[in-house]
Amino acid sequence: MDDGRIGRVRGANDHSYTAGVICAKVARYAERLYHPDRLMKPLRRAGAKGEGRWQEISWDDALDEIAEAFVKAEAKDGSEAIWPYFYAGTMGWVQRDSIDRLRHAKRYSGFFSSICTNPAWTGFTMATGVLRGPDPREMGRTDCVVIWGTNAVATQVNVMTHAVKSRKERGAKVVVVDIYDNPTMKQADLALIVKPGTDAALACAVMHVAFRDGYADRAYMARYADDPAGLEEHLKSKTPAWAAGITGLSVDEIEAFAKLVGTTKKTYFRLGYGFTRQRNGAIAMHAAASIATVLGSWQYEGGGAFHSNSDIFRMDASELTGRSMKDLDIRMIDQSQIGRALTGDAVALRHRGPVTAMLIQNTNPVNIAPEQRLVKRGFARSDLFVAVHEQFMTDTAEMADIVIPATMFVEHDDIYRAGGQNHILLGPKLVEPPPTVRSNLFVIEELAKRLGVADRPGFGFSAREMIDRVLSRSGLPDYDYFLEHKWFDRQPAFEDAHFLNGFGHPDGKFRFRPDWVNQPAPNRPPASVGLLGPHVELPEFPDQVDVIEVADPDHPFRLATSPSRNFLNSSFAETRTSRQKEGRPEVMINPADAAALDVIHGDLVRIGNARGDIRLHARVTTEVKPGVLIAEGLWPNKAHVDGEGINVLTGADPVAPYGGAAVHDNKVWLRKDMA
Repeated sequence: MDDGRIGRVRGANDHSYTAGVICAKVARYAERLYHPDRLMKPLRRAGAKGEGRWQEISWDDALDEIAEAFVKAEAKDGSEAIWPYFYAGTMGWVQRDSIDRLRHAKRYSGFFSSICTNPAWTGFTMATGVLRGPDPREMGRTDCVVIWGTNAVATQVNVMTHAVKSRKERGAKVVVVDIYDNPTMKQADLALIVKPGTDAALACAVMHVAFRDGYADRAYMARYADDPAGLEEHLKSKTPAWAAGITGLSVDEIEAFAKLVGTTKKTYFRLGYGFTRQRNGAIAMHAAASIATVLGSWQYEGGGAFHSNSDIFRMDASELTGRSMKDLDIRMIDQSQIGRALTGDAVALRHRGPVTAMLIQNTNPVNIAPEQRLVKRGFARSDLFVAVHEQFMTDTAEMADIVIPATMFVEHDDIYRAGGQNHILLGPKLVEPPPTVRSNLFVIEELAKRLGVADRPGFGFSAREMIDRVLSRSGLPDYDYFLEHKWFDRQPAFEDAHFLNGFGHPDGKFRFRPDWVNQPAPNRPPASVGLLGPHVELPEFPDQVDVIEVADPDHPFRLATSPSRNFLNSSFAETRTSRQKEGRPEVMINPADAAALDVIHGDLVRIGNARGDIRLHARVTTEVKPGVLIAEGLWPNKAHVDGEGINVLTGADPVAPYGGAAVHDNKVWLRKDMA
């Protein structure tokens, strides 16, 4: 930082997990902070929606107009007509979650947060009963790391730091399971490329071999698992040959993987999100986690299965989110089904009235939500008022009535907790924001005043005061402690992290036979929403269940919308370096498929299914298997040839049993564009 400006961002060398390593896109954060296209003034729409004509207005006028629109919507259609909509554009608790306090105080429509984590969290907690696991730093002290369903080089660089440390210092093997030959695959000792949506079949075959060849730890399972005998009987037909026919792997590859983890006691299964963004994603997560229990890997340092540590932090956000004001009779609308909700789908609206006003913070649904054409149609409604609080003129901001400029994370105070590691971290304000830019908390507080609820619990505090209140309610050190020490390590003791005192279920047993419809989960939908997706088809034991969009003659390809290295969902897609490194929106296609369709590298192709079709350029590469298409990176819609993005092709039907968006699970056709 020089003359009050941020320069290159670096990791903290004394942080025990990140150890000074951060991803390249965040290291270049100054590009976002000082970007010439950053929003700087409140704007009012001056033309038709999406036309791009704006009038500068004052902050007071912008907030007055938002409040007035909310009051009018409530007077006409009731308080549920207003739907505050947000997500994880910031992960800071105060700036992200204060919108819920306004929601509850005003009895606005609820927000069922489904789009990212639900299948993964549900599948893992069905197995373990709690969302935590072995210390992630143990990946640097293991003999085998299995990186399953996450392109860690692009999305979780610190996973690679620890895995490579074990390889250098201990000779550990690195196994990667994914659906294409991505940068993480290229660093693997054993690279297993499976067909999308077939991970559970691989997991079952590995467990079959463990029982068959004596790798299964029967004494461990007798103490810690619910029905090992039933699982062994169930898996007798789940041979490597059976799994090979489903996954596209060879029998030898499956046998080699099973032998490696079966003979390596200290095997750390690092389970990602990517492989759960299928319609059978919760099943796949449960099956993969089950391997560690069959092998007894949990007993050893550097062993077990890990997905997220979200349950270890025990932070009390009840005052921050206004939980005491929550009315359980208020409807909950599924975040992933915003397109359906805004176009009048009765099920999505819970058979109640329309949504006619929205405040959007920290997310870009016109770009990132499934069923993009429905989403855009909904935002184009003349009777829908939308206010967007943003840093750039995103696809969503372009469809708004009022756009107000937002601070970035170095310009406000907040508190953060990890997911893939074990620290609570203070994020103090480092630089002053531009004078015309305001934080999320400011907007919520000012709207609360205008809407007559500023006297309700939780309002009236600065960000720093609210951080201290959250920390105090959570039994944690105060703001000043964090300012001095920077973070707080919340990792449980070894015995708890490795479940040596029992798993999180009442009987302390790992569940090979999960209760798919009754088991609690971190984000189980409320009773008013109920079970979601084809939950009656969920298996008794780990198994391959083809509730996915199976390719057919009319849709011979399976498409996944995988993350790129230089974008973070729709963030960083506006920065020059990230765009230069990514090039342009492309679809990866195998040379054999390309030849059959007379497609050459760089050709414009059209991809489609029942939801719509888009055009983008072909990247012909052996990095994908025949029958599989990969579109990396969430490019802005306007970066595509016809102004429509990849989520035209993704569906919003929920993943069983507790919801989620299956954005990597799409059957499509592809043809050379002749226009």
